[in-house]
Amino acid sequence: MSGQWEGVRDALGRVGFEVLAQALTACGRDGYTGDLRVSGSPGGTFRLRGGLVVAAETPGAPGPETLLLRSGRVTGEQWAELVRESGGARWPAAALIAHGYAGAAQLRVVCVMALQDAAFAVTAGQVDACRRVGTGDPGDAAFAPVAVGEGPLRLLQDAARRLAALASLPYPVHPDRERPVPGVPPRHPTALQAELLHHADGRRTARDLAFRCGRGVYTVTVEVGRMLAEGLLECTAAPVPIPVRVAPEGSPLQRRAPAPPPPPPPPPSPSPGPVPVPLSLPRRTPGASGIADALAPEKNGPGWRGFFRLRNGTPR
Repeated sequence: MSGQWEGVRDALGRVGFEVLAQALTACGRDGYTGDLRVSGSPGGTFRLRGGLVVAAETPGAPGPETLLLRSGRVTGEQWAELVRESGGARWPAAALIAHGYAGAAQLRVVCVMALQDAAFAVTAGQVDACRRVGTGDPGDAAFAPVAVGEGPLRLLQDAARRLAALASLPYPVHPDRERPVPGVPPRHPTALQAELLHHADGRRTARDLAFRCGRGVYTVTVEVGRMLAEGLLECTAAPVPIPVRVAPEGSPLQRRAPAPPPPPPPPPSPSPGPVPVPLSLPRRTPGASGIADALAPEKNGPGWRGFFRLRNGTPR
């Protein structure tokens, strides 16, 4: 197995390609029916019937629904009505054909393109592990299954070929790495180039641009690489982080500044000396405290001498 995939193992810095290759090849050899879940970035799920892959779902690539909606063949409101008409089916193929939004052959092509694009996105990313889930027939539960499944070996060979083609570009691009901005405007841009120039803002990768444009992630990644090589797109350099270094022990930067000296204590107050003891009590001036004024009787009231002149209420 290792010699079979020699030359694509390290293309674009991928990790875990052989893990996925061994798992899918074993499913085909065993005639497995069920799901093969791939954990990683972006990861995904392969749905197999009798050892053949009939569908694949991954957050790393647009699905058939996105491809149809972005193409303008059907609007979001029309799609929602078709789903209601089909009893909540995720892929209302019969309703699409009945209403004339797409033909049967067109839907088959869209499903195959989405399957191959999903396999490319999973293999281009990081694969941590693969495990089989379920043993029932996934044909009815699968989203947009193809009528005739793809062999795992053929699917992997196609993904490896696409990865090798990307790695051979003058400007190799990873679907989830570069974040281009518009460069020199072309004189006669194609429809895809115009869309990419419109949506490239320095924050979106080729994968993000594929979702925005409703195109396959492989197609968009190749076009981004070509436009970068021609100067139509540019990748701004990421800001260089400021290194944070720890000063060595004992260096002047590690020494703490000396603490400021404490403020000087206030000068001592002069000693009052011995308190003189008076030899005799001082004489008080009458009325000096103000108490006499506050308690003074009314001037127009009778004096105490008139009290003795009163007898039986009449003056003597």
